[in-house]
Parts: sequence; C-alpha cells; structure tokens
Amino acid sequence: MDLSGKKIAILVDNVYQEMEVWYPLFRFQEAGATVVTIGAKAGEIYTSKLGYPVKCQMSYDDAKANEFDGVVVPGGYAPDHIRRHPKANQFVRDMDTQGKLVAAICHGPWVLCSAGGMLKGRKATSFFAIKDDVVNAGAHWVDAEVVVDNNLVTSRKPEDLPAFCKSAIQVLAGVLV
Repeated sequence: MDLSGKKIAILVDNVYQEMEVWYPLFRFQEAGATVVTIGAKAGEIYTSKLGYPVKCQMSYDDAKANEFDGVVVPGGYAPDHIRRHPKANQFVRDMDTQGKLVAAICHGPWVLCSAGGMLKGRKATSFFAIKDDVVNAGAHWVDAEVVVDNNLVTSRKPEDLPAFCKSAIQVLAGVLV
C-alpha cells in the first residue's frame, strides 16, 4: 500500500529493541511514508539493548500531533524512559484523540498506560510481562500477534513485527479502522 504523503513518528530512547525501531522505520519508508524519530532531545544518539545507535531527529517539545499521521512506540526498556516525559505521553494521547494511528509493540504499551487513560475499554496486547499494567490501565488484554482496535494497533514481541507493520499500514491507508 502506498503511504506517500504520510508522516510517521517513532519514539526513541535508550535500551530500545532494535527490530522494533528499525523494521517499522524501513517498512514505512518502503511504503512511501516520511518517518521521524522523536525523543527527549533532538540530535541525541540513543542506543539499543545491543548498543545499536539511532539519532533522534525531533524533541517532544517540537512534536505536534497535528503534523503526523501516526506514531509507533517500540519496545525494549525504552518505553519506561519515554513515559517519564509528560510531553511524550501527551503526544501519544493527542494522536489517539485525533484518531490517528497509535501502534505499540512489546513493552511499548507502557507508554499507552501513561497516556491519559487511552486504553480504557479498548482491546490491546503487549509483552506478557506487562499484561497486568495494560489491564490495570483499563484495556481488555488479548494474547494475539496483533490486536487492532480502531486506530490502535498493538503486538507482543519482535516475532509479531510482520503482522504489526501490515496492520499499522492498513490503518494508515484507511483499510482497517
């Protein structure tokens, strides 16, 4: 599917899961989207669990939900760092409120738990170790490779990335809503 003209944010911080940043980044680029990495400090280099670097292109201070079509929250332990920034949580909440793609994989739903109640009454999945957090945030947790609830796309682990990206692209293209 063609995502030309779409702009996607990928949230980044230290100890991210490599595949959960790079696979979606390249997949969305292949589909024609512009992808921007967003973190606490523009220009900062964040390292993955294995030390692989990613450069943050934009800060939470400068990110505006109305300038993006979707956001991806990767896993690893980065989400625990990301959700400590109120502006990151607000960005994700604003994306959801505007009905835009919010996609989170593995530990990524930790950010959704901190994003102003956006999981209440919704179906979602995550890495099994944070199931209680997702449930306590009000979601109906489902053990599936991908769960789509309108604009919300969640998956459990790196092995789910093909289904995760396929569903996220379909939501962006207006096929799954």
